[in-house]
Amino acid sequence: MRPALQILAAGTVLAAAFPAPATAAAPATDAPNAAANNEVQRAPAPAWAKASEPLPVPENAGGPLFMRYQDVIVHVDAKGEQDYTGYRVRLLNSAALQMGNLALGWNPANGPTTVHTIKVYRNGEVIDVLAQAKFEVLRREDQLEAAKLDGMLTAVLHVPDLRVGDELEVAMTTTVSDPTLGRNVSGLLFLAPTPPPGRYRIELNWDKDRKPAYALTPDLAPAASVSADRVVLRMDNPPVRQPLKDAPPRLQWQRILEYSTFADWPAFSRQFAPLFTRAATLAPDSPLRKEAARIAAAHADPLERAAAALKLVQQDVRYIYVGLNGGNFTPAAADETWQRRFGDCKAKTALLLALLGELGIAAEPVIASTQGLDDGLAAHLPNAKLFDHVFVRARIGGKTYWLDGTLPPVSGPALDPVLPLRGVVPVTSEGSPILDIPWQPPTRPDEITLFDVDARAGFDKPAHITSTAIVRGLAGLQLQQQFSAVPPAQLLDAMRQRLTGDTWQTIEDVQWRYDEKAGASVLKVVGSGTVDWEGTGGGGHQLALAGGGFSPPEKRVRPPEQDQQAPWAQASNYSCYVTTLRVPTSTKPGEWTSKPGFNTRMFGRQYYRAFEFRDGAIRMVRGSRIEAREITAALARADNARIPDFDNSMAYVFHEPSDVKGRIFTGTKVPTTDEIDWLAPDVPCLPPAKAVP
Repeated sequence: MRPALQILAAGTVLAAAFPAPATAAAPATDAPNAAANNEVQRAPAPAWAKASEPLPVPENAGGPLFMRYQDVIVHVDAKGEQDYTGYRVRLLNSAALQMGNLALGWNPANGPTTVHTIKVYRNGEVIDVLAQAKFEVLRREDQLEAAKLDGMLTAVLHVPDLRVGDELEVAMTTTVSDPTLGRNVSGLLFLAPTPPPGRYRIELNWDKDRKPAYALTPDLAPAASVSADRVVLRMDNPPVRQPLKDAPPRLQWQRILEYSTFADWPAFSRQFAPLFTRAATLAPDSPLRKEAARIAAAHADPLERAAAALKLVQQDVRYIYVGLNGGNFTPAAADETWQRRFGDCKAKTALLLALLGELGIAAEPVIASTQGLDDGLAAHLPNAKLFDHVFVRARIGGKTYWLDGTLPPVSGPALDPVLPLRGVVPVTSEGSPILDIPWQPPTRPDEITLFDVDARAGFDKPAHITSTAIVRGLAGLQLQQQFSAVPPAQLLDAMRQRLTGDTWQTIEDVQWRYDEKAGASVLKVVGSGTVDWEGTGGGGHQLALAGGGFSPPEKRVRPPEQDQQAPWAQASNYSCYVTTLRVPTSTKPGEWTSKPGFNTRMFGRQYYRAFEFRDGAIRMVRGSRIEAREITAALARADNARIPDFDNSMAYVFHEPSDVKGRIFTGTKVPTTDEIDWLAPDVPCLPPAKAVP
């Protein structure tokens, strides 16, 4: 079971989650200490870690367990920090017996892990588990399939003869002395949203002259007790606190104590600068100098040179995260990475910086979070564990470009980061504050689906169908990696196996390509299939065009105990569906009608649909774009009231032979799937005029 109290700090049980930015090269560790760090040590609990008084177990205690106490303590000293976890838990039913499967994870490069006690209390008897069992230490490379080598060790112990009704007591400390951060430490202590009933304590204490800056979320203030050398938070039976529903990430922080010895964000930035400077420094005889000279000779334009250098790093150096021997924060040297031809984002960034430096292109690393922790960064204390990625920002021709060596080699320098980032930390020798990345609605659809149905042969005949899927952004790059590894013949066979059925009767051809200029994966499927015409009587027909309808938006409502004035967040998105129906030649234009188009905006999202009948083809376009990443609570309430009036009709077209006044509801010109280049920057997926409020 996951502990209710948790630490996010370097080298703790959760380990340092930083497979990106780095720090200075780790100094050599002497062999005796390194060997000791590889084993679980035994010792009494340190003087600064006193266990809480156990909370009595209520007679009506329910659920799988009752936490008599759980303590999580971080101690900051001259060497770094020590992280203590101790708990005593009553096992109330068999579901809690898994608590006896103990697994301790730590990075030996950062220090040892020490177990103080493992005991079982049963009917007045105290059983010392460590007297009859011991930990087995394993090298835990459990993310090899994700190309990660983190150097973590895991010690496992299965408490023998554990029974329902027993109480299990465990206490341990992990020493953290990260060689790349020097004396600086930072992290988060937090209480889970749904802890089991019981007693909990979060504590941060420090030696003299090592007091870190700390901050509490407002919900922890009533539980705080502050003295000269510690801040303690005590909570008995804390209530469940679910995250604020659909709120921006910056408002999701709750029951968190953050701490840091970095003076400020510029100091944090300066800490990493010499590491990348050193890693990007090439040897006099480095082969990378020749690679840079080759690029310079082949390209005169600086942007083309940067693109060639980026492609070299992306294409010729495979991605493997390396966190061994202090490498969790430290970038490998560019020459070393080039020699072994693999590296993580830190190594690829250093390699790219070395090449750009040889080409005379000004560039710097930027540290980023891909997990949504970058919203409102400036309001938080500097903390290395908030980040998991590093890439490059370059200045070329008076413009800023972003270059990511971990992306596929079809992703070149971009004016906007490919990742959906809100803020980054530029790594500079003078130190840089948080750099906010402004957001604006996407100008090109993330996804375009083109569906061309040629039903000219008649209502009762199979139609010739062409379907094209255009996908941009990260999803498009993922498809590029997926499809580029599949030979065309295998792709055709796979699509036949997958698609042939109710709609597709035959798959004649499948073509895939990645358009680097458009930054899009393009998958085209050609074949024949049935058209799901529905009879309407009197020889009439109706058909719902693919991709033409909208489901009503969901109501924005939060539980009454949550903040009703908080804004609502939504992920950026822009989708477009284009359907062309080439109607049976036996019909006349006046015999066709359709559902109406619409053009409205709700909850900061544009909804648009338009029809046109021209040249024997019904044309439909349906676009949807998020135009506000956050909306106010007032707007959400106003649009909640509008939901009953939302037009969620499917994109029906109707053929009525007796109706000579039929028309396709339009008002705008709609191209067919093959009349324009749908990969172009400006495609008519949204109305030409401003949306109706």
